[in-house]
Amino acid sequence: MEIVPGIHQVDGVNGNAYILIRDGLVVIDTGISGSGRKILMYIRKKLHRKPSEITTVVITHYPIDHTGGVRELKKASPALKTAVHEADAGYVSGQVPIPRHPGLKGLLLWMVTTLKPVRFTPDIILQEGDRIGGVTCIHLPGHTPGSIGLLDGASGTLFAGDAIRTDGTSLSEGPAGFTTDLPRSRESIRKIAALEFDTLLAGHGKPLWPDAAARVREFAATLPVPS
Repeated sequence: MEIVPGIHQVDGVNGNAYILIRDGLVVIDTGISGSGRKILMYIRKKLHRKPSEITTVVITHYPIDHTGGVRELKKASPALKTAVHEADAGYVSGQVPIPRHPGLKGLLLWMVTTLKPVRFTPDIILQEGDRIGGVTCIHLPGHTPGSIGLLDGASGTLFAGDAIRTDGTSLSEGPAGFTTDLPRSRESIRKIAALEFDTLLAGHGKPLWPDAAARVREFAATLPVPS
């Protein structure tokens, strides 16, 4: 579905995958394994564009529910460039072992990630403030070391990955059981609260708009402050 002009969310993908229509097509996150097929179908059937028009795939953080479709997209558009923050680059390439989170869910995620890894060498290593595909990289560590947001100033849209979640009405922190550094994650939410945007698009859940930045500021004020 088109959320704001030129920004689409691909239907039926877990976690969320977004497409920005620029000179070419920029994909932000690719969902779980097998989601590449749905993204390619959306491009063909809904956008009436060619997969070869994908110029860039930006990954907000390394877990498999955001990187699962990369291979299928790369196969359909071999010239596209993949982009990941420098602190998560080693995880997606396989050079750094994926951490095991506590509990049964953590064990299951670790098993899926390690038995059926989605590994690729990123073409572009992102840092704070870098511009890519017309959006600006915002480093939001905590959920993972290299978690990022992407701010599209032209449309007033922030893509937040799993740094924060929304069901379209309320806000919540990213999943604590899968967050590597909870205090840093909360600092990243406060960093988001200092930005200006109207629409919030998270890695899971529904879009939040209008006045999304004001609503994040209200939520950030409720978070525990480090002593």
